[in-house]
Amino acid sequence: MNKEKASLGIRFKKKLQDEAHLWKRSLGRYWQLYLLLIPVVLNFVIFHYVPMGGIQIAFKNFTISEGVWGSAWAGFEHFQRFFSAYNFWQILGNTLILSVVSLAFSFPLSICLALVLNEIQHKKLNSTLQTIFFVPHFVSTVVVVGMLQAFLSPESGIVNILLMKLGVIQEGIYFTRLEEWFRPMYIISGLWQNMGWNAAIYLSALTAIDPELYDAAAVDGANKWKQLTRITIPCIWPTIVIQLILKVGHIMSVGYEKVLLMQTSTNLGVSQIISTFVYEKGISSQQYDYATAIGLFNSVINLIVLLVVNRIAKKRSEVSLF
Repeated sequence: MNKEKASLGIRFKKKLQDEAHLWKRSLGRYWQLYLLLIPVVLNFVIFHYVPMGGIQIAFKNFTISEGVWGSAWAGFEHFQRFFSAYNFWQILGNTLILSVVSLAFSFPLSICLALVLNEIQHKKLNSTLQTIFFVPHFVSTVVVVGMLQAFLSPESGIVNILLMKLGVIQEGIYFTRLEEWFRPMYIISGLWQNMGWNAAIYLSALTAIDPELYDAAAVDGANKWKQLTRITIPCIWPTIVIQLILKVGHIMSVGYEKVLLMQTSTNLGVSQIISTFVYEKGISSQQYDYATAIGLFNSVINLIVLLVVNRIAKKRSEVSLF
């Protein structure tokens, strides 16, 4: 038994030495690339890992005068306060509904858009359509919400004017103030803004498919549908799975900017989500410890979901992040 342990120890030590030798060799050969990597590593260390020390605020009764390290410990008091809040389930439900429904629409539609653009052989038309779909991603969120308010204005909005002209409604509807219209507005505007950008990832994966596969399939008598299901989808399947894992891993992270800009006192019942609640408590009310606890809870849920989905994907399709 001792001999086996000694043998394992020797082999492990030799493996470490080999890995170190390979790394040194790689460093000497590709030192320029490692040099370019330094700013990225520094960015992550300074702006992502160093601030993690502030997470302890979630477990303290934080005061500015005492600082992060000097404030008294509160344990799980702030978490219990959040879980027992009267609107906890409403906030959690709003966050999940917005995120899940947005993902359910945007994810498959982005794939379909990429497949459609990939089939367009006319180069000028293809590039024009790509530009039309990609440009909205670079439009500021503030501008997007401003456009929504302009188009949906009850007095001068083009949507209300068109509906009144068609006789569907008799007077203008306050879309931006009604709870039942908040989620459709958020999801549809999100599709317009991000669907083309998401499709770009699948387009890049589609360009890597060997054209000879399609030629061989055409010779064998495969029509477009069979080529799509037997060649195209299987070839980009790893990309689809990885993107799905990444998207699901952010299931609780609904961006607060657009929600906050679209939020009014009349639609608060469906627009109050975790990120806007953190903003309200942390910035507006200066309850930094409470807001940090809520944000930490949000991050932990995202991590758990990411690990679970990654595990399922690895078992079912042998494709995973790690």
